[in-house]
Amino acid sequence: MKNILKSWKPFEIIWLLSFSLLGIIITLVSKDNWLNFLVLVSGIFCVVLAAKGSIWNYVLGTVNTVAYAYVAFTNGLFGEVGLYTLFFLPMNIVGYFMWKKHLKDNIVEMKALNIKSVLMMFLITVLGCIFLGYFLSTIHGQNNPYLDGMSTVISIVATVLMIFRYKEQWLLYVILNIITVIIWIIRTLNGSESGVMMTVMWSAFLINAIYGYYNWNKGSKEVK
Repeated sequence: MKNILKSWKPFEIIWLLSFSLLGIIITLVSKDNWLNFLVLVSGIFCVVLAAKGSIWNYVLGTVNTVAYAYVAFTNGLFGEVGLYTLFFLPMNIVGYFMWKKHLKDNIVEMKALNIKSVLMMFLITVLGCIFLGYFLSTIHGQNNPYLDGMSTVISIVATVLMIFRYKEQWLLYVILNIITVIIWIIRTLNGSESGVMMTVMWSAFLINAIYGYYNWNKGSKEVK
């Protein structure tokens, strides 16, 4: 862990502290519950470590997965609940051991897809979004079925790419984070007490996804 902390760049430190402080302010001012704050902080640290290529992202990711699944359940986002409990939780374990085999100086080796694989990835993602969105729309109490379905499918595809160490995961995470920010803005306008904190968290994830693509794009070229 000491080596990881020493490798942090000034931008990453400022980014982490800024959003963590913002989370504390929102929690105190809005009298939000501390579970939402835990989701925010664990999520921010998790995605920053992932952008750096650190295996520790899977450890914090497990904490974030359990906490966020509960928050999503209380907001009627059942696609998110299923995604986090049935997929992300076991994938954190799988990802940890798969990355462990490909570490160099505590950072995972990064790869890139070819053009054919990129096109196939986007086709599978689009078809999956349409199918799941329709399925969720048939569930009573489901909020924003097509947006929820899109976030679920994109998350699955991006997570698989992440486990296999492909930089294109971050392109999907950019799209995913934009969609999820929209979902939580809608939930906020509908009176969700978790809405503001979750909007802040996913906005932070969006910034990190852009940085993650930059970092992994550079890293994938270095291993060639």
